[in-house]
Amino acid sequence: MAHLHDNDDIGSLPFEFVNADGVAPILLLCNHASNRVPSDLRSLGLDERQLASHIAWDIGAAEVTRELALRLDAPAVMSRTSRLVVDANRRPGTDSLIPEEVDGIIIPGNLGLSEADRDRRVEVFHRPYHRAISERLEAMSAGGQVPTVVSIHSFTPVMNAVARPWQVGILSGIDRRLSLHLISHLRAEGLVVGDNEPYSGSDVYGYTVNQHAESTGLPNVTVELRQDLVDTPHGVVDWSERLARTLGARPENAQNLLGCVPA
Repeated sequence: MAHLHDNDDIGSLPFEFVNADGVAPILLLCNHASNRVPSDLRSLGLDERQLASHIAWDIGAAEVTRELALRLDAPAVMSRTSRLVVDANRRPGTDSLIPEEVDGIIIPGNLGLSEADRDRRVEVFHRPYHRAISERLEAMSAGGQVPTVVSIHSFTPVMNAVARPWQVGILSGIDRRLSLHLISHLRAEGLVVGDNEPYSGSDVYGYTVNQHAESTGLPNVTVELRQDLVDTPHGVVDWSERLARTLGARPENAQNLLGCVPA
């Protein structure tokens, strides 16, 4: 898959826009799109195999987000920094923001950080990403759109030696408008769909959507794709087509939910 780890400096911005001129009233987000670590952090003391694994990023999520942005003609904002540097989908001040251990693996470069070191990572990588999301949503609203926020993630097929049966998880908080629509359509295709599984949109895993959509009343959903289904180009195309088709099937009782998204 693309975006394999490299230790080069990530550039001036810790985020990127994809299809920035997209006209659909949807903002796609990918919080864990990259496993890149800036060179001054010396790979956080991890080897290439560890940095290519799920602990550093959401495998397949970036590729699906890019493809989906083109199919829907929607803009996307994607993080360009590994979740191990600072997790874009965690609230500043929480322990999991800069994890010292993930899935049993110690992250040496995150041990014993000073408060100043932690604050610097937030200021350099976390805040700019969230500022970009806020500014894009404000611009869409100012243009007369009611933007829908769709956050793309992926999850491991097995966790703690327990197989996860879901092919896709649809996560939501209080606002269930879009999640119920997606669950209904995906299950009608014969898929095993988790409703707030393997995570819940109401817990710490839902920080970005809660911050930018739930708190402002915008329709929203988080999509979790099982990583073994999107770790190949064929899987990326398959799920991008499916999600584009499902998002384009606008709910009849929520006509403003996806606005002019093409069917």
